Amino acid sequence: MFKTVLFPIDRSRESRHAVDVVTDLVKKYDSRLIILSVVEETSAESETAVPEVMSSAETVEKLLKGAQALFVEKGIQAEIMEREGMPSFTICDVADELDANLIIMGSRGMGLTEEGAAESVTNRVINLSPCPVLVVP
Repeated sequence: MFKTVLFPIDRSRESRHAVDVVTDLVKKYDSRLIILSVVEETSAESETAVPEVMSSAETVEKLLKGAQALFVEKGIQAEIMEREGMPSFTICDVADELDANLIIMGSRGMGLTEEGAAESVTNRVINLSPCPVLVVP
């Protein structure tokens, strides 16, 4: 059913919370797991305001290697992928390129206001994705 699962990650705790769900689904369906992180260009002031913004290739590489090792410990061989761009659009583009059957991602709970929902990467992915999106609260 879910041959290819895309798991976009950043340094947020919501990404870490989604690991158990990803593990369960990938094992249940014997899926191919792709872990994606997006390097985005930011200004100096937004970097300090949002610490989980992935603006450094070195930070992203370290994050991806750590996530890959975590899944190996759980008995899952995961592929890692790094891309540059706006996270929501890049996640959807990668899902389309890989012909992913499912995207699993954490939610930061910003959708409580209209403004938060409009700015949420998760909300944009839900609206633009070429495949189903499972959001882990």
